[in-house]
Amino acid sequence: MNRIRKSDQVVVLVGRDRGKQGKVIEVQPDKDQALVEGINMVKRHTRRSQQNQQGGIVAQPAPMYLTKLALWCPRCGRGVRVGFSTLQDGSKVRTCRKCHETLG
Repeated sequence: MNRIRKSDQVVVLVGRDRGKQGKVIEVQPDKDQALVEGINMVKRHTRRSQQNQQGGIVAQPAPMYLTKLALWCPRCGRGVRVGFSTLQDGSKVRTCRKCHETLG
């Protein structure tokens, strides 16, 4: 079970975007990377095409390593480490290591 999944709210721990929050767009488990909305933005030069009539310089998010991200706990109000626990019905869930709140 992955610690960070698609549509999770995360906070950046290191780098130029340290402290910023964003929503995970895509997770690439084979590369241990994730795309986060509005974080690690890079500029790409694009050619005109049928889909992109304008062309020019476009800002888009680049993948970040999962080790640079922490899951956001709404109860603690900060990025936290993720633990796992088993519920009464036998399902495995992610929990906050600080307050033991169930996370998404």
